[in-house]
Amino acid sequence: MVAYDNLSIDHDDGVATVTLESTAGRNALTLEMANELVSAATTLGEDPDTRCIVLTHAGDFFGSGADLGALSGDESDAAHIRELAGRAHEAIVQFHRTKTPVVGGVNGIAAGIGFSLTLFPDLLVLGEDATLKFAYPGIGLTGDGGATFFLPRLVGLRAAKELVLKDDPISPAEARELGLANEVVPSDEFDDRLAELAAELAAGPTAAFGTTTRLLTDSYERSLEQQLAAETDGIADATRTEDYERGLDAFFDDGEPEFVGR
Repeated sequence: MVAYDNLSIDHDDGVATVTLESTAGRNALTLEMANELVSAATTLGEDPDTRCIVLTHAGDFFGSGADLGALSGDESDAAHIRELAGRAHEAIVQFHRTKTPVVGGVNGIAAGIGFSLTLFPDLLVLGEDATLKFAYPGIGLTGDGGATFFLPRLVGLRAAKELVLKDDPISPAEARELGLANEVVPSDEFDDRLAELAAELAAGPTAAFGTTTRLLTDSYERSLEQQLAAETDGIADATRTEDYERGLDAFFDDGEPEFVGR
């Protein structure tokens, strides 16, 4: 496994935990960190032993946004931002399209592209010390990191516009009510709950999970007929997996299946 400077990856019984630890202050996203995220997403997506990915953080910041210290305030900023966003976007697509469930875990501040990185995981767990904030208007910028794609799908168009135009901090309770988070847990239970949820998902039919979550996301871009055709392909392909065989045998034996993710 590759050693990284801005993140770490720990493996435990099918769960790969990616912990963001930027060399920049406040876990800001640097170009090096974005490149490492692309590498991590690609590596984990191709690893047959990875059955659930957790994206979380070290310290008080999940992510404070882009590393503004790399900007100069002149015309060169556009090229730097374009390259940084492009690499970050590649990582987000890779993580979002992986064949395994992805769980986000935030118990600190997530702002700017740090906020965007909380939106693409399949499930999101927040600790009581978490704060979410769009934050881009504060420096006169528009959203990136998929925020304008995922946010209206999670909360609805009008609520998404309110969040980005008013740009108020979002508490864990508000995030849960809006549909941005699935669970809010006490801070002293955060790590245990995140590990418990990831282990639960990793024990399931993760290949089927991956296909189903992609079907849900892609449904926004398809007609009913197209979606039904995609569902037909997906469920037919699933019958060729070992998990299907195990599930079918357990069903007829009145037992519990032991899935292997393939």
